[in-house]
Amino acid sequence: MAVLRGGRWKAALAVGLAAAMWAGATTASAQASLCSPDAKLLSGAVVRICMPGLVPWNRDLVVFAHGYVAPGAPVAIPEDQLRLDETSIPEVVNGLGFAFATTSYRENGLAVVKGVEDVKELVEEFAKSPRQRPDHVYLVGASEGGLVTTLAVEQARNLFSGGLATCGPVGDFRRQLDYLGDFGVLFDYFFPWFFPNGVLNAGDDERKVWESYYVPEITNALVAHPARLDKLLKVSRAPFDPNVPQSKIDTALGILWYNVFATSDAREKLGGNPYDNSRRLYLGSGNDFWLNLLVERYHADTPALEAIEADYQTSGKLAAPLVTLHTTADPIVPYWHEPLYSVKTLVNSGLLHTNLPVFRYGHCGFKAEEALVGLGLLILKVEGRELLNAERVLPTRQAKLRYRALARANGLRR
Repeated sequence: MAVLRGGRWKAALAVGLAAAMWAGATTASAQASLCSPDAKLLSGAVVRICMPGLVPWNRDLVVFAHGYVAPGAPVAIPEDQLRLDETSIPEVVNGLGFAFATTSYRENGLAVVKGVEDVKELVEEFAKSPRQRPDHVYLVGASEGGLVTTLAVEQARNLFSGGLATCGPVGDFRRQLDYLGDFGVLFDYFFPWFFPNGVLNAGDDERKVWESYYVPEITNALVAHPARLDKLLKVSRAPFDPNVPQSKIDTALGILWYNVFATSDAREKLGGNPYDNSRRLYLGSGNDFWLNLLVERYHADTPALEAIEADYQTSGKLAAPLVTLHTTADPIVPYWHEPLYSVKTLVNSGLLHTNLPVFRYGHCGFKAEEALVGLGLLILKVEGRELLNAERVLPTRQAKLRYRALARANGLRR
């Protein structure tokens, strides 16, 4: 379900605008974006539109689809998802000459279906303004927003010119839910003293004290029982960085957050339990007989599976280019989504899909220059033009050099 825990979006387009690079600008961060006051769509979703303040508008629009926000949080644009490394994403997009628009969606939690509707409505709302309809509309999303982006580009063929979907569950949404659910029941097996009713049945009481009680207590248990943690990770196949021991704990806590905060919301919106491990064979525990005998078993409800198939599964039928960016050791939305989606597109769309793997641990753990290459590749595919001197928005010489190298490697620079 994809998603960004606590709203951390690390798959932004680029970072930084230095004041010195803009002649006559006293404070680049104060003038790079000219944002209209937030408004609401008819659905109740909050929207924000920002226009370039220091360069001419190139008549193209970038729409940002944000990642997962916890159920129960107020419906509002997640401000922390509009920043990367203390840098404003709208300012970067505007600094490249694009208009920028985003929406809160009308609801939080599992918001894929409503999110697709809201980004479509946002584009129509933009076109009603004096700015008029843009020449090209690029949809960019991360995590849950990556799935929103992919579905919207597949479905709204006359609305979006292309999409950049980062770290999203685009290959198989049911398998994504099963992956998260498997980790939950396996955690209950190896660490049975935390959730008497199972982590997948956590309620408001557990959510209220997640940060204050469960995070420190679970962390202590994982440290105290490293062999159990290793078995949990091996059986669940959850990624971690073997060179960074802390990443094992980060992986466990990250997935458990979704088990605790997202499961009941998903059941409600899907019309039942979507998770099924009734016939799953777990291997790698050292005693698989007892594991498979004692692990909690769940049966999926037919209405939930039908809802997933109807509204959450990608088709791979593209009429516009889609670039996907994904870290190869993503513990929340595993990289295996990318080859699964590539098979769909090879059958249905030819060469309209391009995946850019990032060989790193972390959910949406991209660097600015990598995301900028993804955007540049998308624009090259749609418009046949390069983002000339795009590296100017990067804050350091090292980032600029790395962008140039990545751009050349991906055919963006001669």
